[in-house]
Amino acid sequence: MDKARLMLVDDHALFRSALKSLLADQPDMEVAAEAAGGREAVRLAGTVRPDLVLMDINMADGDGVEATRMIKDRYPEMEVLMLTASDDDELLLDAVRAGASGYLLKHMEPESFLTEIRRRLSGEGTISLDVAAKIVHAVAVKSHAGETSRFEHLSEREQEVLSLVGRGLTNREIADVLNIAENTVKNHLRSILQKLGLENRVQAAAYAIRHGMVDA
Repeated sequence: MDKARLMLVDDHALFRSALKSLLADQPDMEVAAEAAGGREAVRLAGTVRPDLVLMDINMADGDGVEATRMIKDRYPEMEVLMLTASDDDELLLDAVRAGASGYLLKHMEPESFLTEIRRRLSGEGTISLDVAAKIVHAVAVKSHAGETSRFEHLSEREQEVLSLVGRGLTNREIADVLNIAENTVKNHLRSILQKLGLENRVQAAAYAIRHGMVDA
């Protein structure tokens, strides 16, 4: 089985070293590159083409949010997870808008940290439980200039999937609820994102809340 290639971006060498050691022991992951700042991360992303970028949200040499925006602009298929010690609503909201797929708090237990990374690599949304409600609702209540509902473009099944995504269910849980294959859920979600002009699962959940598909 091919190992997932990760890039670590953090300006604290000690934390970066500890995280690298943790990932090095995993049979399904490898650290393909490290960067100490945002500008270096953008440069390496094009050279290394990692499957997943673990990006510190606050760095002295280049803001993690801006680096995420630049990476997603150039390589939209590349996944970026933010690493943060804070649950600052506005900063996390900015990261979502920049294209981040989720967040991990630096004080998580190692096993939970690895579980969340694997969820992201398998196509699931990744948000630490203690910031999930804040960030989804922050995105949901923010108005987007010129936004119009494209809900009518979704099929009935896609509407069901989107509603369940808004409730925080994983692909496997959605498949069980709807009695369909997990790959079918993934295909529906991909279609939903395309039709609604959204970038990731977090934004899809926010859309569902904003348009009254789930209780906010």
